[in-house]
Amino acid sequence: MPLLETLPVGPGTAQWPLWSTTARLVVTDPDALPVARRVVEDVTRQVEAACNRFRPDSEIMMLPGDGSPTPVSPMLAELVTTAVLAAERTDGDVDPTLAHAMNAAGYDRDFALLGGGPIRTFLAAPEPAWRRLRLDGDTLTVPAGTQLDLGATAKAWAADRSAAEVARACGTGVLVALGGDIATAGPAPDDGWRVLVRDQAEDPVAPVTLAAGGALATSSTVSRIWDHGTAHHLLDPRTGVPAKPVWRTVSVAAGTCVEANTLTTAAVVRGLDALPWLRSLGVPARLDGASFTIVALGEWPS
Repeated sequence: MPLLETLPVGPGTAQWPLWSTTARLVVTDPDALPVARRVVEDVTRQVEAACNRFRPDSEIMMLPGDGSPTPVSPMLAELVTTAVLAAERTDGDVDPTLAHAMNAAGYDRDFALLGGGPIRTFLAAPEPAWRRLRLDGDTLTVPAGTQLDLGATAKAWAADRSAAEVARACGTGVLVALGGDIATAGPAPDDGWRVLVRDQAEDPVAPVTLAAGGALATSSTVSRIWDHGTAHHLLDPRTGVPAKPVWRTVSVAAGTCVEANTLTTAAVVRGLDALPWLRSLGVPARLDGASFTIVALGEWPS
């Protein structure tokens, strides 16, 4: 997962292991830190209970596989809505129905427990299953034989929601980073939120300053890897196997972490085609090529 360095560790900062990565919390009011951490832990606990596909008791894993309509919690309904909007935004490059393909690729348990193994073939359906998802109020219908994987958007959503909830509950400026997904809310420090983003320790460094309310996401093909480095966790929905690693990492700054993560994930899937696409969107982006060639687009913050 991408490395993140924020303000020096002190009374206004905390970090702890979460989802095979690290949760980092920074608040401008150190006195608010204990309550802020409880807020973040509560949000991430609810997200995990709703959609962790490695927990057999999670709501997403208890959905029937026969295509029947099923009542779901407001949390899962919102997470599914977010995932479908990301699929629509990217023409299916960010697909929430790839759980079976993920399992076939070998990512069938929590990453910390992943031992590797050969990639198995998974044949995608002619029509993407995400187009056949139906959510009517609190009733979700998942096509028969389809299993959801909301990982591409749920972690970013959790960062956005956590930051917003901390700012509301504590009246403080806050930065929440869940691995490579960073969201801020409330007033920023006088010199902005200063972060240093990179993937591996030997990679080029990307210093970034985010204004209040800014968000940043980084997607990587060199962090969550297995099978001796031949597989990573970002699949091409059209093939069902890991996308070609044209980019080591892609970072995007946006108004929400969900938006930023949606674009970085799709950019990895699109490879070189991501360049004209991101340019057309006018978003600040930084793409680190396989040979450490850096491409910066838009008004990349520095």
